Amino acid sequence: MATTGTTDPAEIRSVLVANRGEIARRIFRTCRELGIATVAVYSDADAHAAHVRDADVAVRLPGEAPADTYLRGELLVKAALAAGADAVHPGYGFLSESAAFAAAVADAGLVWIGPPPAAIEAMASKTRAKELMAAAGVPLPAPVDPAAAAAGDLPLLVKAAAGGGGRGMRIVRELAALEGELSAARAEAAAAFGDGEVFVEPYVEGGRHVEVQVLADAHGDVWTLGTRDCSLQRRHQKVVEEAPAPGLPDALRDTLLRSAAQAARAIGYRGAGTVEFLVSADGRGYFLEMNTRLQVEHPVTEEIYGLDLVALQIAVAEGRPLPAELPEPHGHAVEARLYAEDPEAGWQPQTGTVRHLAVPDGVRLDSGVTDGDTVTVHYDPMLAKVIAWAPTRAEAVRKLAGALERARIHGPVTNRELLVRSLRHPEFATATGLDTGFYDRNLAALTTPDTAGDALSALAAALADAHGRSRFGGFRNLPAGPQTKRYARADTIHEIRYRLGRDGLTAEDFPGVRLVALAADEVVLDVDGLRRTFAVARYGDDRVHVDSALGARTFTALPRFPDPAARTEPGSLLAPMPGTVVRIADGLAEGDRVEAGQPLLWLEAMKMEHRITAPAAGTLTALPVRTGRQVEVGTLLAVVAD
Repeated sequence: MATTGTTDPAEIRSVLVANRGEIARRIFRTCRELGIATVAVYSDADAHAAHVRDADVAVRLPGEAPADTYLRGELLVKAALAAGADAVHPGYGFLSESAAFAAAVADAGLVWIGPPPAAIEAMASKTRAKELMAAAGVPLPAPVDPAAAAAGDLPLLVKAAAGGGGRGMRIVRELAALEGELSAARAEAAAAFGDGEVFVEPYVEGGRHVEVQVLADAHGDVWTLGTRDCSLQRRHQKVVEEAPAPGLPDALRDTLLRSAAQAARAIGYRGAGTVEFLVSADGRGYFLEMNTRLQVEHPVTEEIYGLDLVALQIAVAEGRPLPAELPEPHGHAVEARLYAEDPEAGWQPQTGTVRHLAVPDGVRLDSGVTDGDTVTVHYDPMLAKVIAWAPTRAEAVRKLAGALERARIHGPVTNRELLVRSLRHPEFATATGLDTGFYDRNLAALTTPDTAGDALSALAAALADAHGRSRFGGFRNLPAGPQTKRYARADTIHEIRYRLGRDGLTAEDFPGVRLVALAADEVVLDVDGLRRTFAVARYGDDRVHVDSALGARTFTALPRFPDPAARTEPGSLLAPMPGTVVRIADGLAEGDRVEAGQPLLWLEAMKMEHRITAPAAGTLTALPVRTGRQVEVGTLLAVVAD
């Protein structure tokens, strides 16, 4: 409904989605089903993105950085008017929680598919939101005055008053570190949200992140659509979500649902929103914040209720009432966020071309990319969400883990293996370790490379390559002499020596292996009586993707004789990812003495800051970068000499 306060029906015929990627494609899907025309906006970096191809009409936003494109409300309104749209859906992130943008949309005579600006404004600052919730009787954690904080208050959590996604958030375990973390949080919050306000509250060890989906219309009805658990997080950003939240006592669940409804009514809410709570180990729930938008994890709620939340958002925006009866939930749903990132390397975001992305039938895939799309440094590295529903939690978890394991994901490094192992970890599988410290406890074990199938997969890669290079294919046209191929994975080089002749395969180090079938994209081997099929894919570069029941493997094909090339000066710190230098340590200059682990500078890539530290004690002999500089992978950032 338009944000003027009227409840007159306003039929929506064309929607501009002021967003990109997965959420834009998700909204377009519902619009198509409803017969509503779609309008996309795109930055220059997104000129060939999937959401642009999905839309009926697309409008360019000149530039690449979000600040020049998706965060320019006036450009988005202008684009909607130019394309003839009569409504704007903000998606999530960017300007989705901007009261000023919501008001600008309404002032332009467009329908805003979201809550009223006053409701957004009420929850825009976490400090103001907590004041409102306290007045509404919603339980809250007690604030801490940083100037009066004592050792007994530890640990503490510093949080940005505006925004979310883990930006401007710091855990403090020593009082001496509090002032520095406050300064760092203020700087990060100001850079991310244009607002450096932060606050301090107790950090709850072993807490769960539980939230309630709310949906309200303009006729006084407020639905609370059950709970979700989003406790598996990295860097305060969610990785695995599920509905309903398992193991909540009935009394606690009822309190959370009632509190969420109170929160929505207290601010005159309309549309879809989420009220987030922290549940302590002793079973008490505390209000964290209200997200006045659709959440990334909304599909798990849709799956158990059989609803389309985007369709309901549109209906509410048109002024229609919610259905007379709230549907009953059924079964359990689990969602995993597939990111282009390397968990083993500090969750570093990855860039590159998505060569192939496919999941087995039977699960839901909400994807922001299709084959051939490029993951850039400019935006969040989430590729897709994979969602599984089943009658029970155990069945849903097993189904999702199996689907992820069998998925074909070729391109940048992803967190797929971490997701599979997380879902199968005893703490998660039995719901006994659902708390925000899951990865703090288990990350090392979850990221230990699985090398059991590497050698056989490398052999399959070598055989497929040999077949692909033969002129005609078939055994008799393959070289009969000994062949050598070298492949690298992680820190291991696999040297494969084999011979293919009339008697079949003879492979050094593989005495029990027999070749059953061979093609350029598939190799079938008999391994000690067990037949195994390996799918092999190459896309014109030196990377080889091998998928089998032994797991997914990505190798780098190496030349037969290693090239003794380029050496890097000892102590060199190279950019681990493309990004922007956003900060250099105060007063740091060439010639300074630094200690091991001392922060030198910070890179921002894909909405996250990454700290670059001194690898050892020594002298900073080179610092060739400056704040604001964009760097590519491998760019020299600094040199620390003994």
